[in-house]
Amino acid sequence: MDKTIIEKYNRPVFFYGLSLLIPWVLWFTVAYISHLPEQNSVLIFLQGLLAILGLLAPTFVAAYLFLSDKELLNDLKKRFIRQKGFSPIYTVLAFLLIFVSMVIAQLISLLFGHSIDQFYISGTPSFTSALLSPWFILLFAPVIEELAWHSYGTDALRQRFNLFNTSMIFALYWVFWHLPLSFIDGYYHSNVVAEGLLYSLNYVFSLFVFVVLMNWLYYKTNRNIFITIIFHCSANVTNEIFATHPDSKVIQTVLLLIVTIVILVKEKELFFRK
Repeated sequence: MDKTIIEKYNRPVFFYGLSLLIPWVLWFTVAYISHLPEQNSVLIFLQGLLAILGLLAPTFVAAYLFLSDKELLNDLKKRFIRQKGFSPIYTVLAFLLIFVSMVIAQLISLLFGHSIDQFYISGTPSFTSALLSPWFILLFAPVIEELAWHSYGTDALRQRFNLFNTSMIFALYWVFWHLPLSFIDGYYHSNVVAEGLLYSLNYVFSLFVFVVLMNWLYYKTNRNIFITIIFHCSANVTNEIFATHPDSKVIQTVLLLIVTIVILVKEKELFFRK
């Protein structure tokens, strides 16, 4: 990793402040509208528009920062075109790690009396989305998010902290960033809250594990943004492709935690050096 260029990612407060403030204003507005007793086409369109604008906001903030500094912009361009670090092993892991862990978790859940029907692929996501298809959101959101989080955001924290602390800080931030979505009627996050405290806490904890794994892939592939997009998309689709019982998601988090601990032990230099 080029320490000189990382030092250019020096506006974390500006980036993270606006990337939280703008989505919160827009998404809490969406949450309010979603609970109005009478819904019509105008309100549905407005919900979808504001939700998308909130999602795009961090990417726009990152774009402003890159366009304001030629060195940063050149670094971004290089990360999109260079092949160094794009290892087939890490690419396969990005595609399959979450999927395989979910399959194993569901198999384990059978031992505790859960149904094999979890493996049924319905083709219908468990949540609704105003204006746009839920499947489109599942794939569009990771692409847009990672164009912000792993274009500017992660390196802005890494410039000040070791990788482990960077991951913990970002995961905590990401929990709060998602918070307004849990108030939007019919959204995935509000459905998780409705399932109960255990599953809500599991979602929060799983984000910390997910971020460590994603940042590991990111830096092991020489800051490759495509790897994080693949990993994030894989996680979103895997979460919705099966009729997974919430208990299986808890088991999956435990499995991924074990993998994460092994990686942290083996990659101490990567995660804990200054």
